[in-house]
Amino acid sequence: MKELLYLNKYLLKYKWHFLFGILFVVGSNYFGVLIPQEIREALDFVNNEIQKYKGLDPTQKSSEYSILSRVLMTFSLTVVGFALLKGFFMFMMRQTIIVMSRLIEYDLRKDLFHKLLTLDTKFFKINKTGDIMARMSEDISKVRMYLGPALLYGINIVALFTFTIYTMFSVNAELSFYALLPLPFLSISIFLVSKMINKRSTVIQAQLSKLTSISQETYSGIRVVKSYAKEDSFVKYFAEECDDYKEKSLDLARINAYFFPFMIFFISLSTLIVIYVGGLKVEAGTISPGNIAEFIIYVNMLTWPVTSIGWIASLVQQAAASQERLNYLFNQTSEIKEGNPHTNFGNGDIVFENVSFSYPETGIKALDDVSFRIKVGERVAVIGRTASGKSTIAELLLRMYDPDQGRITINGEDIKSFSFEELRSLVGYVPQDVFLFSDTISQNIALGANQNIEASRIAQYAQYAGIRDEINDLDDGFETKIGERGVTLSGGQKQRVSIARALATESKIIILDDSLSAVDPSTEQKILNYLDSELEGKTSIIITHRVTTLDNLDKVLVLEDGKIVENGSPDSLIKDEDGYYFKMVQQLNARYEN
Repeated sequence: MKELLYLNKYLLKYKWHFLFGILFVVGSNYFGVLIPQEIREALDFVNNEIQKYKGLDPTQKSSEYSILSRVLMTFSLTVVGFALLKGFFMFMMRQTIIVMSRLIEYDLRKDLFHKLLTLDTKFFKINKTGDIMARMSEDISKVRMYLGPALLYGINIVALFTFTIYTMFSVNAELSFYALLPLPFLSISIFLVSKMINKRSTVIQAQLSKLTSISQETYSGIRVVKSYAKEDSFVKYFAEECDDYKEKSLDLARINAYFFPFMIFFISLSTLIVIYVGGLKVEAGTISPGNIAEFIIYVNMLTWPVTSIGWIASLVQQAAASQERLNYLFNQTSEIKEGNPHTNFGNGDIVFENVSFSYPETGIKALDDVSFRIKVGERVAVIGRTASGKSTIAELLLRMYDPDQGRITINGEDIKSFSFEELRSLVGYVPQDVFLFSDTISQNIALGANQNIEASRIAQYAQYAGIRDEINDLDDGFETKIGERGVTLSGGQKQRVSIARALATESKIIILDDSLSAVDPSTEQKILNYLDSELEGKTSIIITHRVTTLDNLDKVLVLEDGKIVENGSPDSLIKDEDGYYFKMVQQLNARYEN
């Protein structure tokens, strides 16, 4: 139960729902306990009247019969009145406690979503998306069942037992003792089985997360699955994991199944004891026949609450297992700490000072003692072979990671001193792995803007990115829904929409990370011509493999094995015949000659 203590702050937030819910539960059970008492009084009254009725003459019998009818009608109306009041309070207790559970469920999802957005890139590379989604959906639903039905019926059991047992002992302590004798044995069985339920619930939730991860990865990579004709293999693999989940669930179902036979047996045993011991006491004259009926009703009133103990225990154990998984997410902290907002955060030179960095999840060293300066308004290209550390420069500049050694400054200040919003609003970034949301094209482009943006401006940015004409040719134009991750667009179209989105930020620094790799040379040149005018006066960093994008640049940085091996203008680098840049140009020229 210690994992569920995290929820106390939410219970405190909705304390009035909770407190009024408890009052309504108490009210419902109070009127519920009065019903057997009225029935007992009615039965005893009828029994006494029958004894008197036998010795009366016909005239007296008629009068007595009339009195008996009126009294029984009064008893009946009283019982109906108590039942209506009990039903009203039951309705109100659901309107408070169940509503509270829904409100907390909403807060949990909102808080967890916000928490995940604050975590750094390392967390999302270590944890699978499917597992996170399972925790946000299935685990929070399990917790809600604890906050709603489990709490509601748990409080109901306490209130009902308190009223019922107090009333039973006030009538006859000995008969109450015998009637309740089987219940401790039931409690012991519940205690033992609940441990087993908790253990199995944790395993089941972990397996469910695995199934969600498999589904998410398969659907995200459906093109690869189909292109390699591996549908059957994936179906077989998923079916095997589903069978594992089924076996684990059936194992839990078997444990849960033990509860109900035990409960029915012990409750039936209590009823038999009441009839036998109560009959002896009626014969001895210590209780009335109505008391036997009253006790039988009390025992049956306890039937559902007692039988629900197993169900409640199962809900609580499952919720505890789920909350443990949620607490893992809530307890995560970003290793990248945010700085404080600045009143005057201006553009300036970008300086890397002896920066070294290794990816924490793999240990691969991406940058090794890298130093360079990019002046305001310069257009700089970062080139090099695959895995030379080019994209790492962009990720460090955006503080997706922090360097292991050295520091990065903008305008002379360490970027760690700024808030994430300030830093990232300064940079318009087109990542190598383009991601578009399942929305309209216009909304994807407008995402980059810091405020509401007019349709004409969206079209203009699309024009700069060389995609406007193709968008206009679509049936719905800029309002075309592009599907999950932009699946309805080609690779080149997705890249250009992403470029338009970066331009919409109107940031002072633009980073294009190999964002023209899926574009043909003529379209590429067209886009670069637009960018020449659009990016004028802005600092631009172009990360690329292709020398054709390096025209009209102020500087070229050549990376190899995480180190800068060349740094200078294109004209100066072309003079070094042993350099990487010179060899790239020679290879390109040879390709064109062939």
